[in-house]
Amino acid sequence: MKSLESSRGRGSKGDTGKNPVKSVKTAGPKKKRTTYSVPALEKGFNVLELLAEQKRGLTVSEIAAGMGLSLPEIFRVIVVMERRGWLQKSDGDKYSVTPHVLHLAFRATSAEELSAVAIPHMRALCAATDQSCHLVIRNGDKGLVVTGQQNPGPTGLYVRVGSEIDLKSSCSGHVLVAFGLGLRAVSKAGAAASDRSFAATLNAVRQRGFERMESARTLGVTDISYPIFDLHGDILAALTVPFLRVIDGSQVMSLDDTQSLLEQTSRRISTELGVKGESVQARD
Repeated sequence: MKSLESSRGRGSKGDTGKNPVKSVKTAGPKKKRTTYSVPALEKGFNVLELLAEQKRGLTVSEIAAGMGLSLPEIFRVIVVMERRGWLQKSDGDKYSVTPHVLHLAFRATSAEELSAVAIPHMRALCAATDQSCHLVIRNGDKGLVVTGQQNPGPTGLYVRVGSEIDLKSSCSGHVLVAFGLGLRAVSKAGAAASDRSFAATLNAVRQRGFERMESARTLGVTDISYPIFDLHGDILAALTVPFLRVIDGSQVMSLDDTQSLLEQTSRRISTELGVKGESVQARD
């Protein structure tokens, strides 16, 4: 028995033949991801996504064509969505998405509480500066305006609620991304995207605590944005003022003074939401 074991040992260690014995890892069977198909539900989501890109609405036939389906395949889905208040039909028989989608999103996320806390402070900010302001949250690879307040004066710049904002080119986007990622992650993401200048911009935003830049869309406008934090020190939103310069001598407050008041406002909102100073500092 001893000689047999030793011969096996020598064979396993010293075998240099053409067919060496390879060690095989005995891993358990791979778990397959379970997928479920609910065609009607998927059609409903597809209808919402299609109509989101068509502000003037589409007829049933146009919706079917846009989804590559026949009229009978989509008709009942649209009827049910209209009955439940997700879609509305105009006089021209065109369907569009109702505000019910936005209202439900508010109730289902932290946006409702955030807006309820922020709006009184935003109103005070607008009244003092005669500038409008808006609140932006991150929604995937875009920013989404969830609420806003108009300035009381005759002239102002107002960003519509529900508008999508590019994260990379916008003031609000810089704040959302800079405070939503750690410094290492920001640098790594910038290098991976071959855009070190963007990573440097985000690092600078995080270090100084805000973003201020000329508007990428409108001449004569300087955007200023500060982060709003939750009680854990995680960023919830960006509070932004698109500062509009006027030339008739009616400017109520300077750019620097407006920025100072915006900073105070963002801190008040974060404090009311329960943030602690050390929670934010720990993330720097």
